[in-house]
Amino acid sequence: MIATMVETRSSAQRRELGEFIRAQRERLDPTAIGLAERGRRRTPGLRREEIAQLCGLSTTWYTWIEQGRDVSVSPMALARMAATLRLGRAERAYLFDLAGKRDPAPGGGDDSDVPAALLACVEAIGVPAYVLDRSWTARCWNTQAEQLFAGWLDQPGERNLLRFVFQQPAARALIVDWSVRARRVVAEFRASNSAHVTDPAVRSFIESMRSESAEFNEFWNQYGVLDREGGERIFNHPRDGLLRFVQVTFDLAGRPDLKLTMLVPEGAGTSSIAPAQATVREPPGREAGQAHPPPGKRALRHSRPV
Repeated sequence: MIATMVETRSSAQRRELGEFIRAQRERLDPTAIGLAERGRRRTPGLRREEIAQLCGLSTTWYTWIEQGRDVSVSPMALARMAATLRLGRAERAYLFDLAGKRDPAPGGGDDSDVPAALLACVEAIGVPAYVLDRSWTARCWNTQAEQLFAGWLDQPGERNLLRFVFQQPAARALIVDWSVRARRVVAEFRASNSAHVTDPAVRSFIESMRSESAEFNEFWNQYGVLDREGGERIFNHPRDGLLRFVQVTFDLAGRPDLKLTMLVPEGAGTSSIAPAQATVREPPGREAGQAHPPPGKRALRHSRPV
């Protein structure tokens, strides 16, 4: 019974994959991708043999994929197909999900800047909030987060979360049960970068962390894998004493390289996290003489990757 259900679902996925790529093929304009007209076309879009040639597949093999047959397609062939069909980010992800393959170049697009809408979102949040990139370097944060994470977000430089946790003495004083939390952070980082283990930048960062921190290297070699699920976070703040939060992390639509994390005070109601009036300002390093925001206002900080 179970085997039959699995086979039925697999067959449905293959049919959906075939119908999806056929629909994408039929919407393409041959002249837009440099194909000369060769007489009147009886069907819209590109012919199967044209797509097959552009994807580096045999016409027979491509036809079998459209027909939903049980054939294997490599990730690189799917990547060529996605490029040929001019798929958007969501369409590309859908293609790989249906094929049951991992995208060799997930994310795509330019990740050099944080979208303005995301900056505005972080600005509007009334609790500590920050955005991490793929290497877990903070890309933007609000004043509440800067005040909470003394020694990390209030300092100039890279502001990488892992470097802070493992290389800054302030982290061991701030984070209650540091060894437990640090071990979990490494397991979460491994899980979040499972699709990027061959990325040269990610590999270089991991190797530098392993060489610079014996504890990171120890935890990394344990191969722990955990989702960034959130939950209770306790801090021993140098000014405010013991603070308890519930951490919530969000993946961002259209930007898989970024994650938004919020820390809601434990037991807080909606009235206690209502956004205050906000001002926007660059990170430390601004022009001399620029004033800090008055009490009750929040400044949004953001940085570019280094």
